[in-house]
Amino acid sequence: MTASAIAAGRSSRDHEAWSRAVVSRDPRFDGVFYVGISTTGIYCRPVCPARVSYPERRRFFPSAAAAEQEGYRPCLRCRPELAPGLGVCDAVPRVARAAAMRIATGALNGRSVAELAQELGVGERHLRRAMERELGVSPVELAQTHRLLMAKCLLTDTDLPVTRVAFASGFQSLRRFNSVFQERYRLSPSMLRRRPRPTLASPAPGLPGDWIRLTLGYRAPLAWGELVQRIAPDTPPGVGSIEGVRYGRTVALEGCRGVILVEAEPAASHVNVDLSGSLLPALMPLLARLRHLLDLDAEPAVIDAHLEQEGLADLIAQRPGLRLPGAFDGFEIAARELMGSNDLFGRVTQELGEPFDTGIASLDRLGLTPYRVAEAARFIAHLGVPARRAEALASLGQAVADGELRLEPGSEVPATLEALTRIPGVDARSATAIVMRALHWPDAFWAAEPELQRAAGVRTTESLQRIAERWRPWRGYAAAQLAYVKAVRRE
Repeated sequence: MTASAIAAGRSSRDHEAWSRAVVSRDPRFDGVFYVGISTTGIYCRPVCPARVSYPERRRFFPSAAAAEQEGYRPCLRCRPELAPGLGVCDAVPRVARAAAMRIATGALNGRSVAELAQELGVGERHLRRAMERELGVSPVELAQTHRLLMAKCLLTDTDLPVTRVAFASGFQSLRRFNSVFQERYRLSPSMLRRRPRPTLASPAPGLPGDWIRLTLGYRAPLAWGELVQRIAPDTPPGVGSIEGVRYGRTVALEGCRGVILVEAEPAASHVNVDLSGSLLPALMPLLARLRHLLDLDAEPAVIDAHLEQEGLADLIAQRPGLRLPGAFDGFEIAARELMGSNDLFGRVTQELGEPFDTGIASLDRLGLTPYRVAEAARFIAHLGVPARRAEALASLGQAVADGELRLEPGSEVPATLEALTRIPGVDARSATAIVMRALHWPDAFWAAEPELQRAAGVRTTESLQRIAERWRPWRGYAAAQLAYVKAVRRE
């Protein structure tokens, strides 16, 4: 099925809404769809500042890849590569969604579709059919679009040599990169560089070594201060740090090591990301993890409006755009949950995390890895972790290290919950908390939590469950709002 057929299969109501969004440049639809202009062969975001086209010249597409498959090339003004992506709860069947998430992290860079299908537990033909049916493109075409848009971003926003851009974008050879770029965009990488570009953003001053600044878009509003404070306990001293409203952490990913520093720029609806040049080879999975951690693909206007209608209007008014933080590293989040204490988490990380000289005093250690934790159950117990929890940590580390348990977006929620609760010492409450963060499960909710019950003004688990049914499929966001009621009452 072609992208045109996918678009044609959507309701006239969708097309009417999308047409209104294009005319009004409604930012709520940014990244939800793309509009191709038949006379120019260019596709744009709905927020493009260019003059609005005539309705008969518009072609709507559910993704950038679908537009490119039909021969459209990305607009140089609105830059489709900067659009936020679709949220995890969008109506895309499980296999296609899981595959799309993995491909966005670079799962097909140097690997085959057959390997990805095996990883997802399905046949290669079934995976191809599912993606073409739901997204209008094949797995290879989707991966190609991700690589090209990443390359376009690096060519526009940095002065990196074209060779570094090619490999950082997931291409396996410079010749292939030049060929595909010319074929798809009808200009060479060097020609794109010669066009007028925005003033290049500089990384924060005083950073040691080679650094690069990129941006990640989001749909406003974004409660950045609250988000930073919620992710702060997840990265212990040495691995992570908070300076004002800037979040930083060390990174070890796909054989690369470095540091990232992140700070929101609300006026531009994007997040500035400063990263060590050493992390460029792992750029695609790195940026995907950051989007997941910061919940940048959420649609806050939709989520907030739903929760307002279902009794949480006062809380939404105080904190519009509250995000549900994900996990930069799923195992790290799981280890923090099982230890149950920031102090213990910090102590264990200080002993088992590998020292790392970053040149930044507050960041001098890499995070916990499943392999080291799996081998150190007795040592962890000596650090003050209760024996049962130490055993649970070791079992969890072994399961992740062996590939039996995947704590990352795209994994199946029920199967992951079941696998976690089979580990001795991991109860249903902890499993729910881990899956909410590691898999970014927006409907996660633990109604047996006494503090949540008090925040909601009820006294029983059954009462809270009944109320929470109205908050689906965003009960996790409702719980995040109620958590602030708990905090105020504790104060």
